[in-house]
Amino acid sequence: MVLGGGTQLEEVTMKADIHPNYEVVAVTCSCGNKFETRSTLGSTLAIDVCNLCHPFYTGKQKVLDTGGRVQKFADRFGMFGTKK
Repeated sequence: MVLGGGTQLEEVTMKADIHPNYEVVAVTCSCGNKFETRSTLGSTLAIDVCNLCHPFYTGKQKVLDTGGRVQKFADRFGMFGTKK
């Protein structure tokens, strides 16, 4: 392979017999969802949260402003964002 600058690249191959097996794994979530993916971990995998029960993906995520942190930040540094 030759690049635009005339530089020659060598073919890169992986070393044989040093990589773990990459197999199909059955994943089970704590919510009951089951699916398959590929991994080097083993034949089964138990997870706590998946895309069906994570609040970010379900739309039930709540943004909490504990202690008025956003307002406190705006009070301290809000003057830097406005032009006078």
